[in-house]
Amino acid sequence: MMQNLPTLADLLPLLPEIVLIAAAFALLMLDLFMSEKQRVVTHVLAIASLVAVAVMVIMGVGGQGTVLSGMFIRDGMADVLKIGVCVVSAMALVYAWPFLRERGLYKGEVPVLVMFAVAGMMLLISAGSLVMVYLGLELLALCSYALVAIDRESPLASEAAMKYFVLGALASGMLLYGMSLVYGATGSIDLLTISANASSVAQPTMLLAGVAFMVAGIAFKFGAAPFHMWLPDVYHGAPTPITLFIGSAPKLAAFAMAIRVLDLGAGPLGDHWQPMLAGLAALSLILGNLIALAQTNLKRMLAYSTVSHVGFLFLGLAGGGAEGNAAAMFYALSYAIMASAAFGAIVVLSRRGFEADRIDDFKGLNARDPWSAGLVLCVMASLAGVPPFLGFWAKLVVLRAAIQGDLMWLAIVGIVCAVIGAFYYLRVMKVMYFDEPSGEPMQRRKDPALRVVFGVNALSLLVLGVFWNPLMAWCQQAFA
Repeated sequence: MMQNLPTLADLLPLLPEIVLIAAAFALLMLDLFMSEKQRVVTHVLAIASLVAVAVMVIMGVGGQGTVLSGMFIRDGMADVLKIGVCVVSAMALVYAWPFLRERGLYKGEVPVLVMFAVAGMMLLISAGSLVMVYLGLELLALCSYALVAIDRESPLASEAAMKYFVLGALASGMLLYGMSLVYGATGSIDLLTISANASSVAQPTMLLAGVAFMVAGIAFKFGAAPFHMWLPDVYHGAPTPITLFIGSAPKLAAFAMAIRVLDLGAGPLGDHWQPMLAGLAALSLILGNLIALAQTNLKRMLAYSTVSHVGFLFLGLAGGGAEGNAAAMFYALSYAIMASAAFGAIVVLSRRGFEADRIDDFKGLNARDPWSAGLVLCVMASLAGVPPFLGFWAKLVVLRAAIQGDLMWLAIVGIVCAVIGAFYYLRVMKVMYFDEPSGEPMQRRKDPALRVVFGVNALSLLVLGVFWNPLMAWCQQAFA
């Protein structure tokens, strides 16, 4: 029996995850001995740990392979997404420090919860069985619930966390029920075995019902319509840096979950689940963009725009094939960077007593702070899909994938909705440059690290838009 235990060499592909979890436990213990003023040490160490794990993955430490009897898969796709998750999460922690500190909301658990959430995302990205999918997903979800509720005195945050918890439990139940049906039909929880048995099961109706429930669970984690009901309240109620984290990195994990469960596990049933994704994409595009038009709160507007961006991402997944998957991955990475910058703009321009989360708060920003206005312009232009920003190419590749997948009707819906969506992004640009400043003067923040990170984040949308081919080639290589 001892011979069946994995050796250290067998677990090498797991090394980045092991290092991250060990670092999280170490920081959890270290925080016990830190005073309030010393907590910057644990925060900086958490950021350094995430960056170190990203470097480990870039350097290929541990190598690729399949371990734990096929439950954990480290391949090209996993490495690319893990790098994205670690970098975006490290940025979220940089944004979080001054925002939470000046409001008295900073707790030592914040960076530790983020690190455990990242560990959950990394396990989800490398899932080779339904058990690992659920393990990674719940580790991410439980940490997210706690982070949303970090402001215990805020009724909005408490309500958001409660809604997130209840609806998240419902989604997890649907996902688990779908997994149990798939297991009952195929007799396996291993994704490759499920794929091999899918076309010859005795109960195809049970299998298809299981896949439908799993698609619903995936749609909830993405925030796709009609499973988006948690998203506006959570985005609005959570402290902005927490919204930034929840609105960016988990989308990469959700994309990996869709690829593992649907493409790897239920690949032979693509004729059944791809139309489901196409329907979800159309509904998300239409509802997300139309409801976003009516929003006056910037965080709620970005929440509904997230629904529409998930619709675009589903264009690539519904298109299917290696090209469609690569296009969807490119969109997921692009959106994670854009969402970080969008919520980062709110963090940078806010201060205690002024949250900068209403569109009217940006009135006359160009007259007060032209540099910040220019950066916000880059962010909004990229989200709207204006060339040559990154968002334009992201939309272009998923539209091409949908057309190649014989979904011309869906591509047309996407194009029309992209035009509608441009309106509410242009409205933010309009109030910055053409409206008169109102209220008290907006003060320039004295946090150089925060302003540098936001500047790099926003300008990267232009740089990556001009040089988008290497990133796209990276995504295509992951599915080659």
